[in-house]
Amino acid sequence: MDPYNKHQVSLRGASTKEISREALLEKVSQERELRNYARRATASAIFIQSVWRRYSVTKKVAVQLQEEWVALVNCHASLITGSWISSVILRPFLFFVTCLSTQHQKIQTRDIDCMQKCFKILLDSINSSGSQCIVGLTILALRFLVVLTDLKGWKSLSNDMLRDADTAMKNLLWFMGSCNSHLYMSIRRYIDKLDITYSSQINSTVETDERFLITASAVTLALRPFHITNFDVSSIGQLDMCCAAEQYCLCLLTIPWFIQRLPAFLVPALKHQSILSPCFQIFLIRRYKMLSEMLKMDQSDRHDSQKAIPPIGWALTNIICLATGSENGFVDTLDHPSYVQVVITLAENLLAWVDNVGWVKEKKDLQGNVGTSAAGIDAVLHDNESLNITYMELFRPVCQQWHLMKLLEIAKTGAISCAAANDKKYLGKLELLDIAYFYSYMLRIFSVFNPMVGSLPVLNLLSFTPGYLLNLWGELENSIFPENGHIAEDNCLRTSKSSVNKKDGILDKRQKQTSKDGANKLVYALHKFTGKSQAGPNYTDTVDGQVDEESSDVWTIESLRYVPQGISKDLSCLLHLFCAAYSHLLLVLDDIEFYEKQVPFTLEQQRRIAAMLNTLVYNGLNHDTGHQNRPLMDSAIRCLHMMYERDCRHQFCPPVLWLSPAKRSRPPIAVAARTHEVLSANMRSDESLTVSSLGSVVTTTPHVFPFEESRELSFCVFADTDPAHVRKCA
Repeated sequence: MDPYNKHQVSLRGASTKEISREALLEKVSQERELRNYARRATASAIFIQSVWRRYSVTKKVAVQLQEEWVALVNCHASLITGSWISSVILRPFLFFVTCLSTQHQKIQTRDIDCMQKCFKILLDSINSSGSQCIVGLTILALRFLVVLTDLKGWKSLSNDMLRDADTAMKNLLWFMGSCNSHLYMSIRRYIDKLDITYSSQINSTVETDERFLITASAVTLALRPFHITNFDVSSIGQLDMCCAAEQYCLCLLTIPWFIQRLPAFLVPALKHQSILSPCFQIFLIRRYKMLSEMLKMDQSDRHDSQKAIPPIGWALTNIICLATGSENGFVDTLDHPSYVQVVITLAENLLAWVDNVGWVKEKKDLQGNVGTSAAGIDAVLHDNESLNITYMELFRPVCQQWHLMKLLEIAKTGAISCAAANDKKYLGKLELLDIAYFYSYMLRIFSVFNPMVGSLPVLNLLSFTPGYLLNLWGELENSIFPENGHIAEDNCLRTSKSSVNKKDGILDKRQKQTSKDGANKLVYALHKFTGKSQAGPNYTDTVDGQVDEESSDVWTIESLRYVPQGISKDLSCLLHLFCAAYSHLLLVLDDIEFYEKQVPFTLEQQRRIAAMLNTLVYNGLNHDTGHQNRPLMDSAIRCLHMMYERDCRHQFCPPVLWLSPAKRSRPPIAVAARTHEVLSANMRSDESLTVSSLGSVVTTTPHVFPFEESRELSFCVFADTDPAHVRKCA
């Protein structure tokens, strides 16, 4: 048998070529592998198709759920419950946000809108007063937001993901600080519902510790945007964070009794430099916009009595409380120049609100309403008075001496403010004029909102703070008198004596005066025994009722000729503060201190002060002062009367000083009498407070008329009220 054919295998009949066994086994193995590959390929195709179908269906379902969710949120009812948030809001939200974000590998714009709406609902749930379950859900939601905004709470981060996580956290904080998040408005509504005294806010359905957790989480979220940047507004990349400080000032600092509603444990965080300095900085830069927003803020949910104080007023008191510590002093690292400028701006606008649409006008409208019962009017007025008393308690720090002394010390050292350096109006340096504006507005605020006590606390502070009146008068001297025009006592005496010696009969008058020396010595000894001061220098510059015209020019102050409209706002502020404080001090300043010890001013300075007051009041009464200048004129008139009373008891001013303002513009007796009669008959009680005229000159400053004229004028005006007699005097 052929050896080759011995190993051949005949397959499929005689016509098929015979192959070896090894080739057959190899072929069978290849076919088996092909079948296995085809089977795996078919399974893979089926799996890919199922995954694709699941992806497509999931996407469609997610998009459909998102559309339904948006429609539901846009028309949801005002009542928010825990089950509604968990089942209707959070579960579908987490599903479609996760699916769509994973598929696109980024957050789409429509997803961001949905996130904003979801966060708004979660923040609105803070204001819910529902059952215990909604409180627990609110705590969890706020804790979730707190953890999201704290990178240290992200435990599963690797070093490679740290940068991306930091960017995501900052983006979230930027959104929270923007106006679109409504974060600060929601926190405002929550804090506004808390009791003023935190220890008394115990609710039967809410535990105290849970309320504390909600409050602490809300305050933490409000402060978080301030901590992610150094708040350098010169950097373009940080400009978006300015909105957080603006929203913080508008929504939180305007809450009535904001500090008093929070736990004491949280207040130091609000007083930190990283919070106050950005707020002061943004307010000074955007003050016009923010003041307009404060005036437009809705107070519909406020109690009627609380509407008596506008949001500007509450922002003023909250800033004062935040800037001052619990002890007698400011908080550490406070930007004092910016603090003073912010308080000045708020106080000025608060007084403007009072003049325009303030509570005084509302009180008059209430009293003029015929349909309102007397009991209802009394109740509303009583509520307003009670509110004013508690409201003025918040101004207590500004009435403390340490407050004024610290500001004076900073003004003396010339500390520079970095927060107001970007504002061209404010150079960032605290000056004495800024402190004068500060307390000038405080005087007016205390007079308006504290009618029982008035501005007495501020006047006590200004009058009895050592050296402050001297500083004010120094500023006034530099502004009112020329550089070389200080009125010297020797020059005045020399002028008076030389002019008097020119008159006829002066020797006879001096001889008559000598006969009174014995009596003067007796009076001097009596004053020494009783502790009173002796009379001042004996100024004799009038002879037979004639005024020395040359010497009177020395006491004429040209810079006050067209007051109050003719002087600057700064000078008006200094004059108002000085007149109010010095008139209050004159009430308790005895004659020994005034004449002998000469504190706080020397007699030469007292004569310059008297000349300034005399000129200011006379010229002010001869011009239309207006309602806005009434505080200045009232304080100046009061101070002038006290100075003139001192001079009447113990003469320290020459008589020409009191006559000098009217030397050039003194009206004739007949004109003054007729004007006084007409105005006295026509003016109402309310109008008499604001209208100034020659009639006011006659009644307020009669000493500007010489003796003969004043005697004739008093006879025409006061002794006889018959109009025919007045015409006879003419």
